[in-house]
Amino acid sequence: MTKPPSHRLVPTKVAALAVGVSEATIRKWVSRGKITRYGAPHCPSEFDIEELTEIALQRRT
Repeated sequence: MTKPPSHRLVPTKVAALAVGVSEATIRKWVSRGKITRYGAPHCPSEFDIEELTEIALQRRT
């Protein structure tokens, strides 16, 4: 999978706010393979805002 452009990547806190869940839920989703985490090991996690937008839209229906 290709890494999205950097302007589309957001940190965990922003990802959680965008979807309306806790940061712990974002981490659970990563471990379950529901969303993709970007960033090297031992570096801050980043998430694609477009992927998060899709999840947020799915949660509203």
